[in-house]
Amino acid sequence: MNYDWTPLRKALATSRAQRVSVPLWWRDDDAIIATRALDHLTDLSRRTGIPVHLAIIPAHVDPALPDLLDPDYMLPIVHGWAHTDHSRPDEKKNEFLTVRAHSAQETRLAMEKLTGLFGPRLRRMFVPPWNRINPAVTAALAGQGYQCLSTFGARHAASLSGLSIVNTHVDPIWWKGTRDLLDPDALITRAAAHIEARAQGLADADEPFGLLTHHLVHSPAIWAFAEAFLTEMQTGGASRWTMENKV
Repeated sequence: MNYDWTPLRKALATSRAQRVSVPLWWRDDDAIIATRALDHLTDLSRRTGIPVHLAIIPAHVDPALPDLLDPDYMLPIVHGWAHTDHSRPDEKKNEFLTVRAHSAQETRLAMEKLTGLFGPRLRRMFVPPWNRINPAVTAALAGQGYQCLSTFGARHAASLSGLSIVNTHVDPIWWKGTRDLLDPDALITRAAAHIEARAQGLADADEPFGLLTHHLVHSPAIWAFAEAFLTEMQTGGASRWTMENKV
């Protein structure tokens, strides 16, 4: 499929002209077990040269998974505890936004379990399911060994409660509709607007720009857009960013 990359190319050109770097990173959520979709994700990561920060659900992870992941391209991070919705009827879906007595215990167990499986390969990033988290839970994370928090949308501060904030900014899935690819023009326009705002000093230019995917539910159109987007970003001057281990 052909996409109109004009807005994105203009935004990246502005960034180059203003000498504002665009670090690019990739997060993919909901990994548990090796699947054909995970193989596809790995192959795409190798082709584009962008490693995937793979958000793994600790309570359900297959103990064999660490031996099946390419350590150069699949970078494990922590995705909640069980990806269980604890929302009340008047709330949006969440695992760690609704106040619960055992939330801090679950985030601690999540770190312990994935550290036991992955050792120093684990990036100490916490990704709350549905990208929602209570400030009280956030406040406990640094003391449990986490170094970074990632949700969705432009960050409001570079750090919070002792954690670096590194969010994602483009999600190609139309979750409220067909669950297939969102309108590509809208996705490109949204990405371009954020990159332009960074270049103009209207958004945090130091935050890595993040693509968010969910390999288990991708259609061919979503796979194709993700590859084209990562390629276009790098062609336009975006550089690869990964969270380094600091243990």
